[in-house]
Amino acid sequence: MNFRPRHRDEPEINLIPFIDVLLVVLIFLMLSTTYSKFTELQLTLPVADAEQQRDRPKEIIVAVAADGRYAVNKQALDERSVSAVTAALAGAAAAGKDSIVIISADATAPHQSVVTVMEAARRAGLSQITFATQSSTAAGQAK
Repeated sequence: MNFRPRHRDEPEINLIPFIDVLLVVLIFLMLSTTYSKFTELQLTLPVADAEQQRDRPKEIIVAVAADGRYAVNKQALDERSVSAVTAALAGAAAAGKDSIVIISADATAPHQSVVTVMEAARRAGLSQITFATQSSTAAGQAK
């Protein structure tokens, strides 16, 4: 019989593999996370430095007001539906499918209003769409 007291070794936890795993997880989360917060965005659109707009007979200018009203070639539309805008665009397309739709939207116009004009142009068969902007110097003077 062995009556000598046994010396127990203290259990040891090796922290180095644990730290390695945590660093890998941290790097994965940092790379896969997007840092955009849509609620904090404050946008002021549109402003761009571009050449002066030229008057062409193939152009159809669609104005979108801040409250979502439409005007096609300075003719106000009574309705705000896609079909009404489609009919107005089809009537104003003097050059047919080669007409260019210029969307001149207010900076505070609802996004849906601009998308409605784009959908109406697609339905009318007009594929050339551009957006009107003002230069940054003119935007500074307007304020």
